[in-house]
Formats: sequence, structure tokens, C-alpha cells
Amino acid sequence: MILKAENLCRCNTATNEPLLTEVSMHIARGERIAISGPTGSGKTLLLRALALLDPVARGRILWHDTPVGGGRVPEFRSRVIYLHQQPTLVDERVEVLLRQPFAWKIHAGKQFPKDRLHDWLKHLGRPASFLEKQTADLSGGEKQIVTLLRAIQLDPQLLLLDEPTSALDVDSAVALETLV
Repeated sequence: MILKAENLCRCNTATNEPLLTEVSMHIARGERIAISGPTGSGKTLLLRALALLDPVARGRILWHDTPVGGGRVPEFRSRVIYLHQQPTLVDERVEVLLRQPFAWKIHAGKQFPKDRLHDWLKHLGRPASFLEKQTADLSGGEKQIVTLLRAIQLDPQLLLLDEPTSALDVDSAVALETLV
């Protein structure tokens, strides 16, 4: 198992009201899991807890059978990437935004995969000039594409995707899902 959640509980920090109760699951390498439920049922809460973005009241996350905490969290987050439902991007050229993670210490030694990006853009029906666009000028679906490209270029071991194609047309969604 690459990721295990054991008895996760998450509470509202203001009221201490339970939001998630005793959630346990495991994810194996190569496995694809869908979490479904009605709006407001806690899907995003669970994904954010699995990514260690929000505090859990009880339970633990194990990465390759080792509890994650303290100094291991940055490395964990470099290998387990959570993508938000609605990406928020700083106003920058797409290529500059995609290059930024390679300047971070946690990704030292990794190279910006410009050739792979061109292949991925072609697969997604976007020209190479897409990299020159300003993020402020992108549609919601194009922002989702940029966010996904930014994640997969880092070769994560696990992607936690929170409705990553909700702003895409059907053909673009299929192309993106195939790319993943």
C-alpha cells in the first residue's frame, strides 16, 4: 500500500462538531479510486485530510506503511498532490507558473519537462503557444489543465483529484483523463 488512512476523524475547529468519523482506507500503487456522494457529504474534506492539508482530530496517515508527520510532511506532499476543485493561479505566463516548482528545494534535481509538456499539450488539443498565455486570461477549464500539468510534471506517486474536469467540455475531459 502506498497510502493508508486509519480511523481518521475530522472536526469543525470552531464547534468541535464531527465532519468525518472513523474513516479508514488504503490505496495501492496503480489503483484508481473514486469517492462519490452528494454535495456536502465530505468528499473534499476527506481528500484534504488525506493530503495532510487540514488537521485531523484522530487517526493517522501512513505513507508506504510509515506514519507521516513532522519533518516527513514536505516530502509526502511532494509525492502526494491534491488538486482543488477550483484552481487559483497567480497572474503569470503559463510556462513561468509551470517552472516555479522546480526552483523549490523539495524538487531539487528535477528538470522542467518542456518536451513532455509540448506532447501533453498536443494530446490535450492545445498549441505550444498555450505556454505563453497569461493565467488571468484562461478559462476555468484551461486553469484546470494548467493545474493538472503542474502536478503531473512533478511525477507524483499519488494524485488526489477533486473534480479535476468539472469546467471542461466532454472531449477535453476525456483527453485529460486519458493523459492522467
